[in-house]
Amino acid sequence: MASEPEKVVPPVEAPVAERPPEKAAPSPSTTRPTDYFAVADVVLRLLVFASALVSVVVMSTSKETEMLPNPRPAKFTQSPALIYFVAALSVAGFFSLITTLGSLYSLIKPGCCAKIICHFIVIDVLLLGIVASATGAAGSVTYVGLKGNTYVGWGKVCTLYGKFCRYVGASTVVSLFASVMLVLLVLLSVYSLSKKIPK
Repeated sequence: MASEPEKVVPPVEAPVAERPPEKAAPSPSTTRPTDYFAVADVVLRLLVFASALVSVVVMSTSKETEMLPNPRPAKFTQSPALIYFVAALSVAGFFSLITTLGSLYSLIKPGCCAKIICHFIVIDVLLLGIVASATGAAGSVTYVGLKGNTYVGWGKVCTLYGKFCRYVGASTVVSLFASVMLVLLVLLSVYSLSKKIPK
């Protein structure tokens, strides 16, 4: 009697443990880092514009009339130095507003070329010279009005026109603040330009 062929049982495959799905690698952040130098540049330019505007408004409203015995008004248009002061601060405020808009544009769309920064440095240096000279001219007028000059016989005017002198003095102090802000702007622009130079 022929023997039956043996049945071959296929080997049972061991169950393969399922691996947990791999987490997708986090995509790099699309937000660009904040340029703190550009932010500081915008803030300083806004401060220059605000201080120039305040100086012009205060100086333009510095008018006082005293009865000596006839009415004699004191206003900034009677002094060429103070007229130059108002004109210089008006120019500084106008150009600081324009450069503020340019700085805001470069902050929104970074990658501005070094050529724009060079133009800003030139404008800032010119404005610094204009504002500093105007501040010195107004300060000299304020000092003479406050202290007088005994060598040439100029008396103290501020004893009679106290309000006028206070306005002129306050406007001069605010313009001095604008000069300091312009110095900081020049230093900041030079430093930002130096960072763009390839090493």
